[in-house]
Amino acid sequence: MHIRGDHAELAAGGRLDVRSAADARTVLHGAVDSGQGDLVLDLAELDSWDATGLGVIMGAHRRAGRCGRRLVLRDVPPQMQRLLVATRLHRILAIEGAEAVPGGAGASASPVSEAQILTKP
Repeated sequence: MHIRGDHAELAAGGRLDVRSAADARTVLHGAVDSGQGDLVLDLAELDSWDATGLGVIMGAHRRAGRCGRRLVLRDVPPQMQRLLVATRLHRILAIEGAEAVPGGAGASASPVSEAQILTKP
């Protein structure tokens, strides 16, 4: 797992799992605490995540909200997007530049422009 970037935009690659969760949490929380406005987390190079990794993302999302910021996920790989839909987390997290799966995982996917962000107000 590697995360590079600054307090406004980060890119994650590799696996976000139980072995990398502590380091990822430290980097994400540091970025949230040191910046302002949206924190974009680009997941295009992320190979996989497990429940612990998803928990790190949700923790960063909650921390960002407490700091008056928003965590925005960019380029979520399709298999991870399906997991977010299956768990209904796509209604909570801000997701940019991903595929929307209207009506659930069994429906056909249609691309979402970067201007559209799926989020629950």
